[in-house]
Amino acid sequence: MRVLGVDPGLTRCGLGMVEGVRGREVRAIAVDVVRTPPDDEVAARLGAIADAVESWIARYRPDVVAVERVFSQHNVRSVIGTAQAGGVVALVAGRAGLPVVFHTPSEVKAAVTGSGRADKAQVTAMVTRVLALDTPPKPADAADALALAVCHCWRAPMAARMAEAQARAAELSRVHTAKLAAATRRRGTR
Repeated sequence: MRVLGVDPGLTRCGLGMVEGVRGREVRAIAVDVVRTPPDDEVAARLGAIADAVESWIARYRPDVVAVERVFSQHNVRSVIGTAQAGGVVALVAGRAGLPVVFHTPSEVKAAVTGSGRADKAQVTAMVTRVLALDTPPKPADAADALALAVCHCWRAPMAARMAEAQARAAELSRVHTAKLAAATRRRGTR
């Protein structure tokens, strides 16, 4: 599975492409950060992010796009910009026919480091190690994008198994309910 991880941001938007090879083995394909000047109009900045994501989708052909879910921060302007960038990424991916999955920062940290409270240095160190990179990805937005992609590679099989188990449970419940209803009808007609 090829996953495009996106750490959305209006000033810096991290993009990281990884491929799940087998089991928990993943390899890095590409990483970059899209930078937009804070003095530019928001529409132009979002357009630059959209163009970069479209280009990455065309070039690297991901199977899914994993985006960091916006969480409440103290700086409302930062949250708004992050949400706008994440929305543009989801729109571009959706138009390309790709599924978009959102992961919270704590989910990503827990998946990559084992702790949902890991700091950026720990995330960067583990991403470097897991992907066997020669140098740590910089800035942190690049490492976060790779972490998102790794997180999704590792969590997707489990999520698929859970969905299958839920579907089986629902079917068993439906069959059991139908049997109970039939038995109740038979008792009522005697």
